[in-house]
Amino acid sequence: MAFWDFIKDSGKSVLGSAEAAEAKAPADDKAAAQAETDRKVKALTAEVKALGLDSGDVHLTLRGDVVKVESKGADRETMEKLILAIGNIKGIARVEAEVPKAPASGGAADAPVFHTVQKGETLSAIAKKYLGNANRYNDIFKANQPMLSDPDKIYPGQTLRIPQ
Repeated sequence: MAFWDFIKDSGKSVLGSAEAAEAKAPADDKAAAQAETDRKVKALTAEVKALGLDSGDVHLTLRGDVVKVESKGADRETMEKLILAIGNIKGIARVEAEVPKAPASGGAADAPVFHTVQKGETLSAIAKKYLGNANRYNDIFKANQPMLSDPDKIYPGQTLRIPQ
């Protein structure tokens, strides 16, 4: 099992605010805390389904700000996208998952290559850094669909998948 860290306060807001959750449930009420965790897991699951990344066997477990992603049938590309789809949600600091091995052909590294966007970066600059050619920005865009809808809409703190 491997871990990937994300910027907790950056990303798409699907879980609701921490303040709203605290107002609903006192910290000492275990049933209310479990209900809040269940609500968040349902929101995460709905996001995965909305992105078309759930083939019916994706299981998510939430512990605080850490999500464990399990899927028996997902291929490497889908697991990498699941990790990013969940990790780029505001309130998630870490994703734990098992990623299938890279294909033996091509000599690709086994660990997925991810990049956290810095202020002022563009897909072209990221493509030049990792792929050696700024014009290959569309390769990164395609590797991050459906999470990205436009190559010009990336933000600082977002983590992107770099194709190998």
